[in-house]
Amino acid sequence: MDNLYKKALRLSYFTVGYNILEGVASVIAGAVAGSIALVGFGLDSFVESLSGMIMIWRFKKHGIVSEEEEEKVEKRALKLVGYTFFILAVYILYESVSKLYYSEIPDTSIIGIIIAVLSIIIMPVLYYNKIQVGKAIGSKSLLSDAKETLACTFLSFALLLGLGLNYLWGLWQADPIVGIIVALYLVKEGWEIVTGEED
Repeated sequence: MDNLYKKALRLSYFTVGYNILEGVASVIAGAVAGSIALVGFGLDSFVESLSGMIMIWRFKKHGIVSEEEEEKVEKRALKLVGYTFFILAVYILYESVSKLYYSEIPDTSIIGIIIAVLSIIIMPVLYYNKIQVGKAIGSKSLLSDAKETLACTFLSFALLLGLGLNYLWGLWQADPIVGIIVALYLVKEGWEIVTGEED
């Protein structure tokens, strides 16, 4: 069981490290290309790294504190991860509605496309591993963090979809519309976590 907690900690470190790198690369690429979609994707990566930091804090407590204290830490971590869903949803919703209202067309960016493709490959693997470990150790906070990782995969598809449809057919509206759908999904998931309505 201790090995699973160590794996959970390693997954959390990877989440933070990868998302910080992805976030920096996306913000720089977005600034160079003038792409709000890419900058927004980068900021999403920073929010996901925040969720990863909460998980590191939670799993570093394992074996150091009593079982009763660890249960309190687990519940606190679960709520904090739930709140990160709201932070992410508000930002994505604001950016998406703003892009639609002001007709801000996302620019194409080869670096942005590469980042999105890498995320589409890496995030589902990370999600799967978090789900497996989370179920094995009975950690609702890690399972919730996994959902945020899955949301990052959806955002990666949205980014590719927006850039691709705009590049091929000039359908720039696809990116913000998908963003709104993802934001609503995040609000639903965050609400279930924070209110304890999750299965």
